[in-house]
Amino acid sequence: MNTLTRRPRRLRNHPQLRRMVREHQLTTADLIYPLFVVPGEHIREEIPSLPGQYHLSADQAVRVAKEAAALGIPAVEVFGIPTYKDEDGSSAWQDDQPVQAAVRAIRREVPELYVMTDVCMCQYTTTGHCGHVEDGKISNDATLPLLAKVALSHARAGAHMIAPSDMMDGRIGALREALDGEGFSDVAIMSYAAKYASAYYGPFRDAVHSAPQFGDRKTYQMDCANAREACKEIALDVDEGADIIMIKPALAYLDIVRAAREACDLPICVYNVSGEYAMVKAAAARELIDERRLVLESLLAMKRAGADIIITYHALDVARWLKEREC
Repeated sequence: MNTLTRRPRRLRNHPQLRRMVREHQLTTADLIYPLFVVPGEHIREEIPSLPGQYHLSADQAVRVAKEAAALGIPAVEVFGIPTYKDEDGSSAWQDDQPVQAAVRAIRREVPELYVMTDVCMCQYTTTGHCGHVEDGKISNDATLPLLAKVALSHARAGAHMIAPSDMMDGRIGALREALDGEGFSDVAIMSYAAKYASAYYGPFRDAVHSAPQFGDRKTYQMDCANAREACKEIALDVDEGADIIMIKPALAYLDIVRAAREACDLPICVYNVSGEYAMVKAAAARELIDERRLVLESLLAMKRAGADIIITYHALDVARWLKEREC
């Protein structure tokens, strides 16, 4: 007599039943699409290290933003390459620079889209570092007012949310105070709360020309070996007024996402970063993987770990694939 009474496979033997009992779902509402904006007009140039991603002038960023909105993607995050760099990255807070121009244009032409901006210094400084440098070291406290200038310029341009990625101590409190003090209390802050000093950022640094000109970023980005420290960083940013917290990178740090989910009641975002994207693209180009299945599985794993939101260069493709699945 067969005594096997518990058979989990019963719940897997029909596709509709699998849909009904599925614990996690990936939808277009989960996605944020990054845009790389550059000076000029009518520019759409593929980024060699990020196949399928482009440097876009503000007018072309509007076209891509319209495409994203039409696919049901709710938000974009705007990154910029400035017209000039200097020691303190002053172009980052100039109102005529590409990020500010793109934000104004997208808000005007695609009003239904939620517009976020990256707040950092590395693309704008001659050092390639994320803050003010004194005697070869990044000065935390001298950087905070510079970041506030950037955040305010983005808010004036129309950003709904700013996303500081610099990893300076105390910057969430400083930015919240600056925004509130200038009447921008409705502008939200998504903190890159646990941003690791990762090798996965290589293609991004190529895309925005932000590789450090000396040393590395290990004195301010997190040690890849540490998990408890991430919980401390997240708790500090929550206390300082962050509205959403982010873990970056995503795939190699899903244990951090799970720990954050268990400790924090704020929405959690993950950044499916450039190196993760580029590896998938390289393997797909050699027909070593099924790109569609692998991407959907990877992003679903991020949701399963506890992420509510995913910033990903795959967003346009994923939105199309999800629509095809619905048909």
